[in-house]
Amino acid sequence: MRFYSRDRQESLELLRRLKSWAKGVKRDVIALWLAARDRRTPWYAKLLAGMIAAYALSPVDLIPDFIPILGYLDDLIVVPVGIMATVALIPRALMTEFRLKAEQISIRPQSRAAAVMIVLIWIVATILAAWLGYRYLLVHWLH
Repeated sequence: MRFYSRDRQESLELLRRLKSWAKGVKRDVIALWLAARDRRTPWYAKLLAGMIAAYALSPVDLIPDFIPILGYLDDLIVVPVGIMATVALIPRALMTEFRLKAEQISIRPQSRAAAVMIVLIWIVATILAAWLGYRYLLVHWLH
């Protein structure tokens, strides 16, 4: 039997909490996206929900991620604070419904066959592009 030190156990607990928090943020972003599209959501909550969901799902950040520390700091502050502010504007029962729908959306069946097919399509596309590029070079540059 292996015993972990207290520090190790605390680290594992912190990691578990962070994973749970990140999962909740992901769920809430999807829930806000749903809220922004639902007619029962108040217009001001719709506006803010749409902005927060778009920001969270967008590849463009206020501060680019490649800037050390600051790049991830905006994701760790702007998105959670925006989520909390928006959730406060949406009626509790409605937000509960959106969160349940968001959990159902995020639980998607995974298909290894589909993943293999996508990888094969990318390989074929890369080979085709290389072949066409090679032919173009032969025709235009060497003759």
